[in-house]
Amino acid sequence: MNCEFSIKTFDELTSVDLYHILKARSQVFVVEQNCAYQDMDEVDFDCLHLIAHQNQALVGYCRIIGPEFNPKKSLEHPSYSMPAIGRVLVLSDYRGHGLARQLMTHAIKHCRKKYGKKPIIISAQTYLLSFYQSLGFIPEGDYYLEDNIEHVVMVLPILKKVKVKKPRAVSSEGSGFVTKLLSFLLLVLGLMFIAGLVYLMT
Repeated sequence: MNCEFSIKTFDELTSVDLYHILKARSQVFVVEQNCAYQDMDEVDFDCLHLIAHQNQALVGYCRIIGPEFNPKKSLEHPSYSMPAIGRVLVLSDYRGHGLARQLMTHAIKHCRKKYGKKPIIISAQTYLLSFYQSLGFIPEGDYYLEDNIEHVVMVLPILKKVKVKKPRAVSSEGSGFVTKLLSFLLLVLGLMFIAGLVYLMT
């Protein structure tokens, strides 16, 4: 599915942008999931809002929370601040075309570009576990209920580059010794061959 992606701070959102974002979030997280909860929170003010448009209509959305505003912590690294991705949604008419993967890929790339090589944390609904694992996220800890829906903390780690050790070059001294030894053995074999020929001829 071909979409246009835009990313804006809260202050850059127009009133029309904000209306469609909140409408989509309410439609997916409140109505579809039959979950009465307070979707609008104070975190929105400090987020980046990633919007997927098709023919100028909002079809997908997520928000990116910077490390300095992110209350979520990794269980393995509780003192480490990292960016988070949340409120990930694709409207029902546009699902099944790979848009969620495109949306997450854009969000991950933007996190890397803006916040550097830091792990990224999410609070994933467990029915989407395999989807997020396919993007490289690793579950941490036990499942838990949030607004009566089962979730799990997942972290996308930074893959460290493994340095391949180059084989040691043989020192010139070592190679010189081997060359001399081989030359000596060849000389001995040559002399023995000649001695053998002389013996046969006499």
